[in-house]
Amino acid sequence: MQRWLTRLSLLMAFAAVGALAVGLLFRFYRPPAERYPLRGIDVSHHQGAIDWTKVAGDEVAFAYLKASEGGGHRDRQFARNWREARAAGLAVGAYHFFTFCRPGADQAANFLAAVPAAPDALPPAVDLEFGGNCGRVPAGAAMRRELDAFLAPVERAAGKPAILYVTPEFLDVYRGHLPARGLWRRSLLRAPDDAAPWRLWQYHNRGRVDGIRGPVDLNVFDGDASAFAAWRASG
Repeated sequence: MQRWLTRLSLLMAFAAVGALAVGLLFRFYRPPAERYPLRGIDVSHHQGAIDWTKVAGDEVAFAYLKASEGGGHRDRQFARNWREARAAGLAVGAYHFFTFCRPGADQAANFLAAVPAAPDALPPAVDLEFGGNCGRVPAGAAMRRELDAFLAPVERAAGKPAILYVTPEFLDVYRGHLPARGLWRRSLLRAPDDAAPWRLWQYHNRGRVDGIRGPVDLNVFDGDASAFAAWRASG
């Protein structure tokens, strides 16, 4: 019995060490910097007050900030984040959470009213996902019609094409109905597959960055600094 208990204790100890190792790997995972040298974050009011000077000092080159959602919601931290992130020297862009329950034109008006004009801003981003959306899931043609109605005025104001943030689930359902735009793909802890080319990769949803108290989404750009500068300028 004693020998059995000893073996059980050892197995439990090994399991605990393994779990700790997996947890540390998850928390500190980062794609190879030599392949993806430019790291960024995306934030909303959920991150609270952010010290953007510290963020910029922690190898963060760019930030996407939630500006709006649907036809009427504005993120309460957006104006402050926009002002302070730009002052800290980061490349900054705004994103809109697209809902199936409001016309695309109404959502575009909401986004444009929230985001200041800035020629040096990153391409506008559209968050396309099922999580947190309304319960209705439209057919592909209907979704595309409203998305186009959103993109037309937003891209006209920005002077550059938008980028589409897509989760794996959204991409599976609507892959054949998305317009020809750069993709910002979510794929936690592993590079996105080759099924759809991408510009940005959200690789972590609970990362840690100086200047932000809790977890934050982490991203990388697919390219070097010169490619990023060209994309920033023209989308």
